[in-house]
Amino acid sequence: MAGNQDQFEIKFRLTDGSDIGPKSFPAATSIATLKESVLAQWPKDKENCPRTIKDVKLISAGKILENNRTVGECQSPLCDTPDTVTTMHVVVQHPATEKEKKAASKATQNKCMCIIL
Repeated sequence: MAGNQDQFEIKFRLTDGSDIGPKSFPAATSIATLKESVLAQWPKDKENCPRTIKDVKLISAGKILENNRTVGECQSPLCDTPDTVTTMHVVVQHPATEKEKKAASKATQNKCMCIIL
């Protein structure tokens, strides 16, 4: 039974309410590896598909999980009960394009100033 405690059943909930999984992962699995698994299993018919793991944010127990952490480090004490499936929410956040960055910086640069001498 000790080997089973080192495994976590995780399903990934997408923003439209559909799920990927559940799938079993060892406690030593990194969050970056979880993101790669989500990318590999992403439904082909969904819009807003992430391109890289940098586009994917995983949220568990209200916290955004960092890539360098492991599944075991990120689990809450509530998930330690046997035969439970942990749900992690998946948010896709594409990085801003150069056009968007320029538009944002231009908006902050166009300020009116008056100087009265």
